[in-house]
Amino acid sequence: MPKASEIKKNTAIEFNGEAYIVRDIERSVPQGRAGGSIYRMRMYSVATNNKVDESFKDSDMLSLADLTRRPATFSYIDGDEYVFMDSEDYTPYHFNKETIEDELLFISEDTQDLQVIIVNDAPVALDLPSTVELQIVETDPSIKGGSATARTKPAVLSTGLTVQVPEHISSGEKIKINVDERKFTGRADAK
Repeated sequence: MPKASEIKKNTAIEFNGEAYIVRDIERSVPQGRAGGSIYRMRMYSVATNNKVDESFKDSDMLSLADLTRRPATFSYIDGDEYVFMDSEDYTPYHFNKETIEDELLFISEDTQDLQVIIVNDAPVALDLPSTVELQIVETDPSIKGGSATARTKPAVLSTGLTVQVPEHISSGEKIKINVDERKFTGRADAK
């Protein structure tokens, strides 16, 4: 049983007899009080998709729900449903667009190391790799010698995500993005 301070985003936990997926975590340190941090977690019920906001002390013990991670690839879009295919047994996993809206900003047709999180035989979340490669579709023209400065410019990526990139990067290039921080980490390796 992990402490509240050890819980990460997209972890499945048992709470009040139900399985929940933790979608967002905010840590706060109360001033003028003895004791540790408070972790405010936004969780969604696996069964009903109802949202619950709950706060835990850093030392509170939480029990993990029984979950499975399956390697998958993006397959196709059917209306508001996004379908991912299991990489091993080709089982299709259907997600409503609202459920995975944040993750869609990092998923292209060739995203590698994607995993579907399954709780009680139902797909509930996507687990993304720590970095993804995406193509720049729109940015200001590159500036020669721009790499010597630390100035950045906005770049719109193929998924609609906008990140800051160095001035020497131009449209059409593939770049690496840190998923957690939503930041440029470098050019993608040419294949």
